[in-house]
Amino acid sequence: MVYDALFRQVFARMDPEVAHEQAFRAIRLGGRAVRPVVRVPSAPRTVMGVEFPHAFGLAAGFDKNARAVPGLLALGFGHVEIGTVTAQPQPGNPRPRLVRLVDDRAVVNRMGFNNDGAAVVASRLHRLRRSAAGRDAVVGVNIGKTKVVAPERAVDDYVDSARLLAPFADYLVVNVSSPNTPGLRDLQAVEQLEPILAAVREVTETLGAEARRGGRVPLVVKIAPDLADADVDAVADLALGLGLDGISATNTTIARPESLRSPRTEVEAAGGGGLSGPVLTSRSTEVLERLRARVGDRLALIGVGGVNTPEDVAARLAAGADLVQAYTGFIYGGPAWPARLAAAAEGSRPS
Repeated sequence: MVYDALFRQVFARMDPEVAHEQAFRAIRLGGRAVRPVVRVPSAPRTVMGVEFPHAFGLAAGFDKNARAVPGLLALGFGHVEIGTVTAQPQPGNPRPRLVRLVDDRAVVNRMGFNNDGAAVVASRLHRLRRSAAGRDAVVGVNIGKTKVVAPERAVDDYVDSARLLAPFADYLVVNVSSPNTPGLRDLQAVEQLEPILAAVREVTETLGAEARRGGRVPLVVKIAPDLADADVDAVADLALGLGLDGISATNTTIARPESLRSPRTEVEAAGGGGLSGPVLTSRSTEVLERLRARVGDRLALIGVGGVNTPEDVAARLAAGADLVQAYTGFIYGGPAWPARLAAAAEGSRPS
């Protein structure tokens, strides 16, 4: 594969974050030249009341600030989830904060929600929605807690983001599962999570005419693969009880499994943060299957984590996902990769 050779000879020798920035810039500039986004007609599916061109999309983390949506959609993604966005702008953690484990086609990231803040991103989304390319684009918005905000003020912080961003979102995701904001994963405990989701749900339910599609904005919670099975069940029950629309499973892992092919010295040198890539495939699929068994058809499920091949897309759909997302595979797969995986989604039976 041409891109594989290019990656190993050029990109793998560059600082990962610099390589990301250069690739992002190219996609963003390319997006200005493409025609308005055309929906894929062969496998549209309605999920959470939203029509998606097909089931495969880009997970949060690649386009944190909604700056390259048209270019990303032009590559073949059916939807783009932007973010994670926080109420206040923040620079994220010190560099280096992105490390590749090439032998595992994996990435360790400790970015720390670096983003422009909800007000700036909301303004950018507003402009996007007024453009030909952005009017029909399916865009999810992923929100997280501002690092400097104390846990006891997390509810207000999430609500501030939701009020600004939900009007421009096709669906909104509450992220309580990144390992890179201190204390954030503690918010997955149902007693901490319930008031956050209830408050954000009130925002998404009462937007009315302000909402992009009128009425309400679908609400999803994103969870970690490191949750115990009982905690997965508890979050599922909470989502059902609060009337959420879906669950996204899963985020990155803090584990460093022995199954990793990379030398342990290389794994240890990569440092802390969230590990993504094929190493997540098994656990993310297990969580997805458990959720589907728990919630039946009452909630939409987004399968994410360890999606690398067309077969992974098909397997995640077969395991109960309504939508499938990926990010790390894009880094290793290159610009032709989204279209290949989208083909697997197009070939699946719409829900």
